[in-house]
Amino acid sequence: MNPRDMFLQQLEQAVPFLTVEPEYLEMLRYPKEVLELSLPVRLDGGGVKIFSAWRSHHNNALGPYKGGVRYHAEVNRDEVVALSSWMSIKCAIAGLPYGGGKGGISVDVRELSRNELENLSRAYAFGISRFVGTDYDIPAPDVYTNPQVMAWFLDTFEKVKGRSEPSAFTGKPVVIGGSLGRTDSTGKGGIFILREALRSLGLLGKPLTVGIQGYGNVGSRAHRFVEEDLGLTVVAVSDSGTAVYNPAGLKYSEVGKFKEETRSLKGFPGGEEFFPDLIFEKKMDILILAALGGAVDEKNADAVKAKVILELANGPITPAGEAILADKGVLIVPDVLANAGGVIVSCFEWIQGRSGDMWSEEYVFSKLDERMVRSFREIWSIREDRKISFRQAAYVKAVGRIVDAMRLRGIWP
Repeated sequence: MNPRDMFLQQLEQAVPFLTVEPEYLEMLRYPKEVLELSLPVRLDGGGVKIFSAWRSHHNNALGPYKGGVRYHAEVNRDEVVALSSWMSIKCAIAGLPYGGGKGGISVDVRELSRNELENLSRAYAFGISRFVGTDYDIPAPDVYTNPQVMAWFLDTFEKVKGRSEPSAFTGKPVVIGGSLGRTDSTGKGGIFILREALRSLGLLGKPLTVGIQGYGNVGSRAHRFVEEDLGLTVVAVSDSGTAVYNPAGLKYSEVGKFKEETRSLKGFPGGEEFFPDLIFEKKMDILILAALGGAVDEKNADAVKAKVILELANGPITPAGEAILADKGVLIVPDVLANAGGVIVSCFEWIQGRSGDMWSEEYVFSKLDERMVRSFREIWSIREDRKISFRQAAYVKAVGRIVDAMRLRGIWP
């Protein structure tokens, strides 16, 4: 399903529970501006290849735009616009002084050498240099981007501007102004939210089983933290190539090491191997979605056995799939709340960069926990009071906050 259509449907599902003037809702349906780039990169073997890239600014009523940059073959304008729209909702839920932004390049990074990847990253940073900055738009990592890519972005941006500006990008290596805890933040924040959901359901401390769809940076860390922080047993994991199931449990120390060494789950000796899409059919209490958008739809939602789903990916369940899951009584903890840990710690990095301070990892995680819990309780309360879905409650909270700011600012081009 087109991700922008997903966002629009999710927004519409919250409208009956909002007291908002139609003109403000209409403004939220569209990005404020989108930069489209064609990036020429000279290849190691000779010749030049053109890569399509985008940076979307959705809404900045609450503050400068904030959002990641993803490198993926399926990136397109609609996806980037949708992701920037979800970022507006996510930042508003978390109470951050940001609006929503997002960027992406249509590329399969597995086909690039390190030199080509650096050249592409620097070309993108140069192209968006007039479109970003500490008080305007602060990019961060996303799918297939990492601290090294952010270092190339920052270095190129600073050379263009002729000054040091470490707070213009987040998710950087610590040595050049990154924050401790940033790499773990999305997975860690998601487990804080899962903890609160289980507490509210009366399930915290029970011997529950977990499946994790998507075993990249976020999914692998979610595996670690559900074990360390919640004492839960992971019984199924999957990546783009394969999945592994063991009802007796899969230890992070073993699976994580195997994935890091081989860059795949294929051949992991500790469980039954099967086609990745069949992970939804395996018996588990909790399903963590940490891959790409649209993973659960009307075709496979009925196969899901879990009773709680934590969305750590962006847009992993289509509206049609969500309707089926809702009929089955599955609690869906929405992405705009569950995966907000990354942008929250990015905000902490931005603050540290502006002030020249450096926070300990313990302090970063304590502040992350506090903010995630506050957001969860606010949205859970709306869900309970209004008798609406968790996602609808999240949108009611976020849209209300954004529109309050828009009313005060007024409509002005």
